[in-house]
Amino acid sequence: MSTTTTALPAGLTSGTWAVDASHSEASFSVRHAGIAKVRGTVAITEGTILVGEDLTVTSVTAALDATTIDTRDANRDGHLKSADFFDVENHPTWTFASTTITADGEDYAIEGDLTIHGVTRPVTLKTEFGGTATDPFGNARAGYSASTEISRKDFGLTWNAALETGGVLVGDTVKIAIEISAIKQA
Repeated sequence: MSTTTTALPAGLTSGTWAVDASHSEASFSVRHAGIAKVRGTVAITEGTILVGEDLTVTSVTAALDATTIDTRDANRDGHLKSADFFDVENHPTWTFASTTITADGEDYAIEGDLTIHGVTRPVTLKTEFGGTATDPFGNARAGYSASTEISRKDFGLTWNAALETGGVLVGDTVKIAIEISAIKQA
């Protein structure tokens, strides 16, 4: 039986930790034509993890640049950036701000508000703490892996096309995976 705790993970110290965008990634996958998954990435441009004395006073914020959506297909990327989907001209930034962080055994649940396409909805990031290390430049680093699933319709992303064989071109469930490397600030 696991127990809930508010203690920080072993090795994580209080302070401000900045997300290292060059060593972090947000990726997504969605069912295409009902038979395969399309995968893509979007750049994390900034993020801050404010670690308090315990989880009750710890918070996470992040911003992602929707104009960097990359599915390795320029035509599809252009369509995703258009008003049919993310409308990046009017909504170029996605954000996340935690509301609570809880632990249960080895895993963590980071609940917060995710804003995509100008629509904010609560989500829970199932999170694994990867530990801490000192890099060759003397920086204290912490690593995290997180995931969640969202309904794209909940964010006003309703464009679709009917398939001749039944069903629709773009699935509703979007799986999101996040890899974070954060550096402790002086």
